[in-house]
Amino acid sequence: MKNAIIIHGTCDKDEYYNDKYPSLSNSHWLPWLQKQLLINDIITQTPEIPEAYSPDYKKWSQELERFDINEETILIGHSCGGGFLIRWLSENNIKIKKLILVAPWLDPEKENTQSFFDFEIDKNFKDKANEIHLLISNDDEDDVLKSVEIIKNEIPNISYHEFSNLGHFTYGHMKTDKFPELLEYILK
Repeated sequence: MKNAIIIHGTCDKDEYYNDKYPSLSNSHWLPWLQKQLLINDIITQTPEIPEAYSPDYKKWSQELERFDINEETILIGHSCGGGFLIRWLSENNIKIKKLILVAPWLDPEKENTQSFFDFEIDKNFKDKANEIHLLISNDDEDDVLKSVEIIKNEIPNISYHEFSNLGHFTYGHMKTDKFPELLEYILK
């Protein structure tokens, strides 16, 4: 059965505990994308990672592993969620249908995540998914652009999609909660 799992990124502690902001799994384009995939008969989950302001690899893994992940699964990760999926796939012997990385972040300077990104990308990573897509905007933050360069160097033959003036693909940068290009890469 086709399924998809969308993993959100991180935020600061003030945003996490402030009710003026939606939960991370319900922010930006995530709810719209979940609904579009459901309309296309792809069961889609958007787990809420506890205490996402302080990434803990074990907690993130436990949330992801509650779901059935197999050769029909599409994994989508935004920002820290994308970096997490790279680590999780590197450390697990599993094959999926598609991996979609939206502005993936690996904290290249290791300033914000301590041991969360202490790993090496599997040398055979390209064999973990039938398709791997990376979406980036040319005006994203420097540490995200550095992360993208690391990923491109470590994972050959990745499908690379560069956008202009969409920042970190957040509602604040995009001015919309819809992301039709992302949906297109998932469905085709």
